[in-house]
Amino acid sequence: MAKYDESSIKTLSSLEHIRLRSGMYVGRLGDGSNFEDGIYILVKEIVDNSIDEFIMGHGKKIEIKRSDDGTITIRDYGRGIPLGKLKDAVSQINTGAKYNDDVFQFSVGLNGVGTKAVNALSEHFHAVSFRDGAWAEAVFAQGVLQKEKKGKTGTHKDGTYIQFRPDHTLFGEYQYNEEFLLQRMWNYAYLNAGLTIAYNGETIRSDGGLKDLLTAEVGDEGLYGIAHHRDERLEFALTHTTSYGETYFSFVNGQYTSDGGTHQSAFREGILKGVNEYYKKNFAGEDVREGIAGAIAIRLKDPQFEGQTKNKLGNSDVRGWIVNAVRTAVNDFLHRNKDAAKKLETKITQNEKLRKELNAVRKESREAARKVALKIPKLKDCKFHLGDRDPRGEKSTIFITEGDSATGSMVASRDVYSQAIFSLRGKPQNVYAKKRSEIYRNEELYNMMIALGIEDEISGLRYNRIVITTDADHDGFHIRNLLLTFFLQYFEELAVAGHIYILETPLFRVRNKAQTRYCYSEAERDTALAEVRGAEVTRFKGLGEISPKEFGQFIGEDMRIVPVNVKSIKSIQPTLEFYMGKNTPQRREFIMENLI
Repeated sequence: MAKYDESSIKTLSSLEHIRLRSGMYVGRLGDGSNFEDGIYILVKEIVDNSIDEFIMGHGKKIEIKRSDDGTITIRDYGRGIPLGKLKDAVSQINTGAKYNDDVFQFSVGLNGVGTKAVNALSEHFHAVSFRDGAWAEAVFAQGVLQKEKKGKTGTHKDGTYIQFRPDHTLFGEYQYNEEFLLQRMWNYAYLNAGLTIAYNGETIRSDGGLKDLLTAEVGDEGLYGIAHHRDERLEFALTHTTSYGETYFSFVNGQYTSDGGTHQSAFREGILKGVNEYYKKNFAGEDVREGIAGAIAIRLKDPQFEGQTKNKLGNSDVRGWIVNAVRTAVNDFLHRNKDAAKKLETKITQNEKLRKELNAVRKESREAARKVALKIPKLKDCKFHLGDRDPRGEKSTIFITEGDSATGSMVASRDVYSQAIFSLRGKPQNVYAKKRSEIYRNEELYNMMIALGIEDEISGLRYNRIVITTDADHDGFHIRNLLLTFFLQYFEELAVAGHIYILETPLFRVRNKAQTRYCYSEAERDTALAEVRGAEVTRFKGLGEISPKEFGQFIGEDMRIVPVNVKSIKSIQPTLEFYMGKNTPQRREFIMENLI
């Protein structure tokens, strides 16, 4: 056992601390396959500074470029960093103007760490500031200053130029997902009406703000024209669709809060109060909000986020003014739009009727389940989950798998404190275009909902990550599609909020006496065979063929999970109809044309 005495106590420099504990500054590292991976957080931290300049009325354009080698270049036309403090502002912790409320009032990164973290986590970092006909630059490698210069020029407009390339020694073989970057750019545009972003030659701009965001998400699915309100601190947009559940896009000072928070809760409450005030009724919240699609953005001087990646707002003092502002604006919208008011009332009364029918079905299902067993069938729960305020809540995971053999290997190799397993018995029902009541009458689907904690309210979700885990064969892919159909049809907000994933497990094992390589594709297998001499190849036909000892590494810290991303709400139904509907001839034609 290591000796614990005075020599064990270490003091790290701020640079050493950022590089050693990078997760505290950018969340997960990742390889770029997840929207929240560190390489996107680095981009966000720099762009946020340029957005702050725009918010303060300085600079209406931001130019962003991405090179094939992973280098990101960002140029804004704000005030520029004061030249004499450029080096310190991009490299010294606790140095910056974000601590001055007179200069920055609505910034996301008020701790003044973001740019320094990008610098420390980049193998190349180049900063240039232009102010009043002069300039200063500083170049760093892994946070260490390489050179700095100053000079005068009359040709460059004021502003800041930042170029960086994430450090491969930390992030590994990462790759930017163009869709993720474009989504972030469009979010910036929606949240900052009038801002122009030039990204790799593409112009991204929104004059309608969150109304444009909701239009892009909902399309023609809206039951009435989008309600839109905007003032200095609050902007929101909402409409209703024929979809199930509630879907929200919430932001604080430009930060997308995928897990919502107090501002989103106040938004929901304000909608209910505004609707009931207009109709002079006492409608239930679930009836008013069923099928809603909404977006809200607020600006705060001192936002308090839960977690380093700022996915959830914790400020309790925002409730009152948000509720009142939303209530008044919703009431006013309904008074000014009588046709929308009629359509909404019809939607609410339909929701009320369906809820009562569904409650009766839920009651029957509960009673039937109690007769079968006191425990949830086929659930191997973890010792802590979100409902228990698990300190490792972000890692709280439930694997939905098939068959007893695969389940056995996973149960034996899982982390019992954060990983639960629910085992399906055969293929689940194709629920596309079926009534919601039918999923409660289906014993297997109902048991799965109980295991997840969403049989009554989606807010009861017991795990942060729902990971679909099936064999890499035709039957496994079919089960995966059936499960995705279930979630996207009835619980689309789980996908929108980033809770649903697909586990990748290896198809091949290539090994000799000296080494073992696991391969996730035929190309990886061929490469391994060329590099591992005298190797034997094992093809894993199913998850059950992977031993518990091996399986542990595939669901451990470095497990490969692919997030299920929803490009837009309006794309869900057409996609489900094509793949899971009754258009068999068109689907067969598509498969034949794309068969490799």
